[in-house]
Amino acid sequence: MSDRAQMLADLKAMIVRECDKDMDPSEIGDDDRLIGGDLDLDSLDALQISMAVKENFGVRIEGGPDARKALASVASLADFIEAERSKAA
Repeated sequence: MSDRAQMLADLKAMIVRECDKDMDPSEIGDDDRLIGGDLDLDSLDALQISMAVKENFGVRIEGGPDARKALASVASLADFIEAERSKAA
């Protein structure tokens, strides 16, 4: 499994765990809309995800447009984490 595929799998598992979803992480598509989409996640879930990303990946998601963009999908969240990590390196 590539680093990217592993990150996507880890993020999906984290979302299921942090948002108390009764589903298999593999049911979440890379480009499925997270907030307000079929997963039925809301702003509290977004906060949970943001805190978990900070704890698990060491990347802080600030509020506002950047947060909305980062939390659009699992793929965009992975892109955000990778971009923030490359800035810090």
